[in-house]
Amino acid sequence: MRFRFIHAADLHLDSPLLGLSQKSPEFAARVEDASRQAFDNLIALAIGEDCKLIVIAGDLFDGNWRDYRTGQFFVDRMRPLRERGVRIVMILGNHDAANPFASRLELSDNVTLLPSNRPHTIEIDEIGVAVHGRSFPRREVLENIALDYPKPLPGRFNIGLLHTAGTGREGHDNYAPCSVEQLANHGYDYWALGHIHAREVLATVPPIIFPGNLQGRSIKETGAKGATLVTVDHHEIVALEHRALDVVRFGVERIDVSGLTDRDALFAALRARAQSAYEAADGRALALRVALYGQSSLHAEIAAKAQHLREEVETLFASIAPDLWLEKLADRTEPPHRPASVDPTVAGGLADAIAELGANGWLEARLALKLAEIRPKLPAGARADDLFDQLSREGAAKARALALALIEQGQG
Repeated sequence: MRFRFIHAADLHLDSPLLGLSQKSPEFAARVEDASRQAFDNLIALAIGEDCKLIVIAGDLFDGNWRDYRTGQFFVDRMRPLRERGVRIVMILGNHDAANPFASRLELSDNVTLLPSNRPHTIEIDEIGVAVHGRSFPRREVLENIALDYPKPLPGRFNIGLLHTAGTGREGHDNYAPCSVEQLANHGYDYWALGHIHAREVLATVPPIIFPGNLQGRSIKETGAKGATLVTVDHHEIVALEHRALDVVRFGVERIDVSGLTDRDALFAALRARAQSAYEAADGRALALRVALYGQSSLHAEIAAKAQHLREEVETLFASIAPDLWLEKLADRTEPPHRPASVDPTVAGGLADAIAELGANGWLEARLALKLAEIRPKLPAGARADDLFDQLSREGAAKARALALALIEQGQG
């Protein structure tokens, strides 16, 4: 028998898109339901490709719901799939386990939520499939739960459904650890993994796959996001395809300014790279971070007029497309190299003093004290860790660069 199924994970329904909150109300409205639109795209894909099964490898939700309608939205979207005979088998991940309501949804009879007390198997006779899996019983599952997964059923196409960090991934908690070798030797025909938000094929025989999340949520989650479409014929996989389902895409463009000597050249480079990135997004909204780097005579102007330059780049992006947005303009440029010499001017003395502050660590120490003073005053729940980490790493260097740029601008 020939059939198709979809492997999805990490839906994080109603999770906010980070780093884009400072835009206009119109912009906020467009991105607010991006995760829902991506999920609707998943359902449309299942119907359009006549899929018989969707497996979801955890993290349907993003922790505690801000609104009960998040759960109701998911339940409502299962109904058109039921009408078309599409089965859904899913497990809860670490974010779902943190939500007391995720396991209590009133699901339609085409949806099976595998229990959390032990690994469980659901057989789908119509297509000869057995899906094995276990939901997270709590947020932190540190043991290798896949060791207890059932043996494959003979005469079935066996799918393992597992929320795991595998052997560990940067930026992800090491939940339900396991090795590729262990999974490959278990005897299943396909391992549908979740938890890691970047698509990754760990093995091809059998396929052991992280599909990535449906919708990128910040600049840390760049590129096409979606699900894996699998075609099976007589218990053999004949096609594996990644299908992009995201509606807002994040991207990073690094532009070397070393050979650029004036603003016209800089903006020509910005336009060309932004245009290319937008076209590669294939009609989706694109939030783009631009990182300028390299030694250039433009360094002083870029550093001294950062806010003005950002506004100009935003205007440039708007002229390319209304849904091309500047997520951040990162300045990593440096002044042109000059031979060491004694500068007798006032400006030279100031520059030497700034260099000395950088050498003795005084500025870093003052910054650390100030950040420690500010942190306790933040409101509860403020998502400031990334910002504080960035300030700790880059704040002092940026302050020195700006001071030197202002000195150089004053000399011009």
